[in-house]
Amino acid sequence: MPALPLLRPLVLAAALGITGCATVGPDYRTPDMPLPATWQGGAATTVSDALAHWWQHIDDDQLQTLVAAALAGNPDLAAAQARLRAARAQLRAAGADLGPTVSASGQASRSRGSRDTGSSGQARELYQAGFDARWEADLFGGLRRSREAAQADTEATAYALADARASLIAEVVNDYVLYRSTAQRLGIARDNLAAQSETLQLTDWRVQAGLATSLVLEQARTNRAQTAAQIPALETSLAGYANALSVLVGQPAGALQVQLGSDQRIPRIPDEVSAGVPADLLRQRADLRAAERQLAAATARIGAAQAQRYPSVTLTGSLGFEALSLGALGGAESLTRSLAGAIGATLFDGGRLVAQVDLQQANRDAALEAYRKAVLVAVQDVEDALVAVRNGQRRVSALGTAAESARNAALLARHQYQAGITDYQTVLDTERTRLNVEDTQAAAVADLASARIRLLKALGGGWAAGNDLTPTTASKEGTAS
Repeated sequence: MPALPLLRPLVLAAALGITGCATVGPDYRTPDMPLPATWQGGAATTVSDALAHWWQHIDDDQLQTLVAAALAGNPDLAAAQARLRAARAQLRAAGADLGPTVSASGQASRSRGSRDTGSSGQARELYQAGFDARWEADLFGGLRRSREAAQADTEATAYALADARASLIAEVVNDYVLYRSTAQRLGIARDNLAAQSETLQLTDWRVQAGLATSLVLEQARTNRAQTAAQIPALETSLAGYANALSVLVGQPAGALQVQLGSDQRIPRIPDEVSAGVPADLLRQRADLRAAERQLAAATARIGAAQAQRYPSVTLTGSLGFEALSLGALGGAESLTRSLAGAIGATLFDGGRLVAQVDLQQANRDAALEAYRKAVLVAVQDVEDALVAVRNGQRRVSALGTAAESARNAALLARHQYQAGITDYQTVLDTERTRLNVEDTQAAAVADLASARIRLLKALGGGWAAGNDLTPTTASKEGTAS
């Protein structure tokens, strides 16, 4: 074919470009993040499995059922899974751009010319069938950079899904703790209400017997009414936590009210976790890995944008058959073939391609700062949680002693009042103190449990348990290209 000598240099240039030209754009390196050497809030140690599967170490079957239901039915988690499927599809599409595109076609036509134009007026049939191929040589690595970006995007999306899963587990456990704590506080209020009702009845008898004044009776009624007023607010909070749990597991509000029941036992959250050192967060927290992968994707897109400024080489070819009759189609005489090459370059675009490079560089800088902030916030999360756990333990211990003393004091005051040894003001003060201290103690136990949940989540607990949710490729701790 006459065109073949002209195409050979193009094919050779494409081959040399693929094997010889360097891929444009910066090669990604994981940035070094300045981190403290140790935690200021202290740390405890335990088995390594406790962090990854921390919620499974809680002895509460109903909680385990709720977590499993949330992982199966939570809408946000399902949406994150859909985004991962979309990212994987995008990665496959980016990989397909590196190879040739081959298409098949067939055509049959029948035409009849006019005698006035010199044609014989006879019908003419034409049959065609064949394959067409097109391939763009990735001379400067633009397509490879695009695939690199898609790969990093897929990994970032997978880590985001893992983080969503870990966050969901922590939220379910925390709402469950708050539900049980509120049920406990409601029980405390009702117990105190019952005790104050007995005191009110006793006071009424003493007034009728002339042993107490009407002022004492009104004080007893006021005390009982104040306690009764706390119950509706606690019942509202209890229903709110039940509704929140229903939504987390993907059910309508109120669906779990009967299932949750009135159990007042606050589940014990693992209190000995391996905090390790701050540098461990970079591999333990899925959200940090997602931010790092987003930075890698933004870096790769700089090269993809820069490659658009360089010439492109496209090869096209076709192989087929063309004949005047269907029976002749496919014979050696009907064979057709072509091969063509094209070189294209943008000479003037008003600065659009340069602006695209500047845009991607700015996006990379923004992604770097987002990653840096994510690391700083992660360290803050752990430090805050460590301090909250340490001080929460001290608070719960002190309130435990106070609650026991308050209950004893209230009991003694009632007995002495019945015996006429002390006045009602003493009973009133001790009952109020008992209610306040017991309610505060129950809230403090829940606060400590929530602090432990925050610590487990801040350390990256939960995400490593779902191996099917982690990226299929190796973690990019070093060079990503």
